[in-house]
Amino acid sequence: MIKFKNGILKHKLLRTLFELRGNSRACVYTEPMWGLSMNLCLPYATVYMLTFGLSDIQVGIVTSIYMFSQMICAFLSGAIIDKMGRRKSTMVFDFLAWSLPCLIWAFSQGFWFFVVAALLNGLMKITTVSWDCLLVEDAPKDKITHIYSWVIICGNLSALFAPISSILVSKLTLVPALRILYINAFIIMTAKLIILYKFSTETGTGKIKREETRNMSWGEMLSGYKSALRKILVSRGTIFAIIISILVEIVGMIGMTFWQIIASRHIGIPDTLLPIFPMARSIISIILFFTVIAHIKQTNLKWPLYGGFLSSIISCVLLISIKNIGVIGYVILAVSLIFEALGVAVLSTLRESLVAINVDPAERSGIMALLQTTVMMVSVPFGYIGGLLSDISRILPFVLSIVLLLLGILATALFYRRSSIT
Repeated sequence: MIKFKNGILKHKLLRTLFELRGNSRACVYTEPMWGLSMNLCLPYATVYMLTFGLSDIQVGIVTSIYMFSQMICAFLSGAIIDKMGRRKSTMVFDFLAWSLPCLIWAFSQGFWFFVVAALLNGLMKITTVSWDCLLVEDAPKDKITHIYSWVIICGNLSALFAPISSILVSKLTLVPALRILYINAFIIMTAKLIILYKFSTETGTGKIKREETRNMSWGEMLSGYKSALRKILVSRGTIFAIIISILVEIVGMIGMTFWQIIASRHIGIPDTLLPIFPMARSIISIILFFTVIAHIKQTNLKWPLYGGFLSSIISCVLLISIKNIGVIGYVILAVSLIFEALGVAVLSTLRESLVAINVDPAERSGIMALLQTTVMMVSVPFGYIGGLLSDISRILPFVLSIVLLLLGILATALFYRRSSIT
């Protein structure tokens, strides 16, 4: 037993999990609850909209509204979480951004229900910043990449529960099943935020910021972004992290929104089988974290970035090459999922790591707010653009993804070429 434990602890990723303390442990250990809540709904979210008569363009509009809401909330997030504190902000805005929209989705009747839910759901950008600060501000800096790896692994644990969605849809049909799953998501997401609040504490930086801003007006706090903006403009690493975040965000949004549509309406996969593919992708991702990503060195991210972008490109090329869902189609789709899992796992981890490594800790909330605002501002039109492209041909959103991923390779080459010269 001792040998087995020692063998586990030799693995860097596993050792990080057991050594987590404080807020990092509270954040990571509650993440698997996504698997029993929102991630049961996501494989059907877009197809669910289509069943209420929404067109591809309207789906794209809802996505753009969601991203516009994120942009506004991202800009305000730094001031809000400095004033309220990381811990309290996470609890309040997680409820508004996830629990309430789940109820709206559960009782949705059409387009405007999805619009209201999207506006509320955009508040999640406040918790993106507050939760991120809660996760890493008191954590050892040399463990950041592994901590983010565990966050993504925990998200992928939803794979274990995906058959629940498939069984419900096959038994009840899509709309009744999704209504039940969204109600379930409301209950579990609310429990998650309560548990996280109970077992976390305000971070050291959060206490300082809350004291500094106690008597400041909102206008004074927002004007404080000038200092954060100056820090961004003089840091090549932070600018590069923003560029990578923008590209990964847009590609991720296109994949999340339009993969279900191309799979269901273009390739012809039955609705009852849709959750199986995210489940397979998640299982592959978990395996890759322990076999590939655990060995990525935080000091050398150039080649992992190249590999992540290239894997994602191959995945898109294979996906749009599928003409029908015969045996060969399923084989190609399976290979596409493997490359997608590798690309998403690598790029998601490195995107967060680049930000955490390059951001000035003293200005983290302000820089993160401006970073998220910039990412959302650039990303907002792409929901609508993706909808227009999908309305023309359901392969075109993924052609757009390929172009964006190629830009990611170019940005990486230019950044590391300049770095080597300087």
